[in-house]
Amino acid sequence: MHVPIREGTEEEIMLVHSSEYLQIVKSTQKMTEEELRRVSENYDAVYFHPDTYHCAKLAVGASLQLVDSVMSGKVCNGIALVRPPGHHSQRAAANGFCIFNNVAIATEYAKRKYGLQRILIVDWDIHHGQGIQYIFEDDPSVLYFSWHRYEHQQFWPMLRESDYDAIGQGKGKGFNINVPWNKIGMGNSDYLAAFFHVLLPLAFEFDPELVLVSAGYDSGIGDPEGQMNATPECFAHLTHFLMQLAKGKLCAVLEGGYHLKSLSDSVFMTIKTLLGDPIPQVSGEMVPCISAVESIQNVRAAHKTYWKCLIHEDVGLLQDLSTKSHSVMEPELVQSSVHPTAEQTVGKSYSDEAIKTERFLNSHMKKILSPVPPVKTSAAIVSIGAESLLPISVQVEKEINTKDCKALISRFYSDGVKEDEALIPFGNMLAVLDKILRKEVCNGIVESAVGSLCAAVALKHCTDFGLQRVLCIFVGEMDTELSVEDGKHLLVNICQKPSEKAGSKYFISLNWKEDTERNNFFSAALGFILPVAYSYQPDLTVIVVGPNRSLGINGISLLTSLLKGLAESRILAVIQDTEIKLVQSVAKALNKVSTHDFGVYASASQENVREIKLLRHQLQQEWKMLQCSVRDCFSGS
Repeated sequence: MHVPIREGTEEEIMLVHSSEYLQIVKSTQKMTEEELRRVSENYDAVYFHPDTYHCAKLAVGASLQLVDSVMSGKVCNGIALVRPPGHHSQRAAANGFCIFNNVAIATEYAKRKYGLQRILIVDWDIHHGQGIQYIFEDDPSVLYFSWHRYEHQQFWPMLRESDYDAIGQGKGKGFNINVPWNKIGMGNSDYLAAFFHVLLPLAFEFDPELVLVSAGYDSGIGDPEGQMNATPECFAHLTHFLMQLAKGKLCAVLEGGYHLKSLSDSVFMTIKTLLGDPIPQVSGEMVPCISAVESIQNVRAAHKTYWKCLIHEDVGLLQDLSTKSHSVMEPELVQSSVHPTAEQTVGKSYSDEAIKTERFLNSHMKKILSPVPPVKTSAAIVSIGAESLLPISVQVEKEINTKDCKALISRFYSDGVKEDEALIPFGNMLAVLDKILRKEVCNGIVESAVGSLCAAVALKHCTDFGLQRVLCIFVGEMDTELSVEDGKHLLVNICQKPSEKAGSKYFISLNWKEDTERNNFFSAALGFILPVAYSYQPDLTVIVVGPNRSLGINGISLLTSLLKGLAESRILAVIQDTEIKLVQSVAKALNKVSTHDFGVYASASQENVREIKLLRHQLQQEWKMLQCSVRDCFSGS
């Protein structure tokens, strides 16, 4: 849906900016070229034109129109493709190509018009959005997260307050999160690690009512300013995770981006994800670099006393950073650490390196993009009344009769189950799974009275089909042994009692005690299961809910929603429990853009925290996305 734009009003602009500054910008409409040059020189890296004021008002108005559309329910989410950007702009100063602070104005606008008390701003532009930080640093109703190229204060805007220890002022302490990148070349695994170990735990605890993204794509591969290596599909994964917050209310607003191919591909991946399309596999080895882990550790240490999710972490500040010896730059390199002029930016975009990146992206995008299955979710449901409660877009499969079931199973296994009564659950499951594997549907949900057996048959069928890596999350007690010997299957069993068979790289037992009133599974899902799953990079995810489960409906729905980022969103959910609310919740999580409320946040108990720490210590050398401190990088089981 296209949202019509308008100009922002002066009153709206002054929600953030001073009237004196507004009048200065307004006066540029009738200035001569020489007058425009003199005004521009009063600010850092700003270039005024007679049309600047009009364009900047349109950027503000478009951002506010998007907020209105999302908050009114006309759309679930959206992106405002605006120029000029805004996150550097301050109350009384233009800065870094930014005239009015679009996202900051949108934040104040949403707070006042809709009475919002908690707004999350995620700034993934490669430059620090110091304007947003200054505006909200003492405001506990706004959680601001920014990662940015910092290089020990050598990269623009070269501010001491862009470092990890700038955590906010007064009542806003703990609500300003800076992740400084102290070297170039950060990639997909580094960005995802920052989400898993910093942003997402704090964001779910904060529980925002609206998510705003300062969506700068100069943090993407090939950008001459950022010099980072994140490929376009990484932004699809970041967007997917943010969509699980605020019941899916997300407004992205364009900021920087200076390599046109990288910018357009990354915006494209963001929009596809906002529309609910399957998410491509993230490329590259899932191992964060030492410098990224150092920054993540320092951020966690700086915020430890302010957040429940970090309070039990035994993490300390690092002073002797691996990149510190490179912090004094050679004179000829200093020019790269300032915001470029418009001419420099255009010149860089046509460099040999930019052409090389464009060729790479042309090939890369062809590899990662595949046709969207015509059906998002298929379901084989046998509970009376369950079918009518599923989302209307779920394709409900007819129950297979015994004759067809035998024929189907014999296609896969000549020595299949012989008893007629036992055939139906396997036939239903295989019918849905086969459609997923052939990409006729994206994902599926099946009810079965024999969850463990169905899981075993499903894993075998996936291997026979040719899949190399299948992730199986089993919630509850297993009564059938699942084979994980060759690494083609990774089994995570979330259970009340540890399994005697577990303990290997490919068979992990997570002994979890549920909080019956609130959802205490966030720390395990974000800090353990997601890092392990992304390290493994499965071709398919199988989620089985068996008997005597130690996880409630909210925890299972959270897990399902988060894991949609993997395996091109291909998930088979097998539900042994016939509780209709569970089936309905999982189907909803699989089927569409998340509007879930995952329940009241509860921090994990000390017992659960110890379990996560123990498993992380045992497995962090095998699954390196678990690493969130430098000590983790060099210690093992």
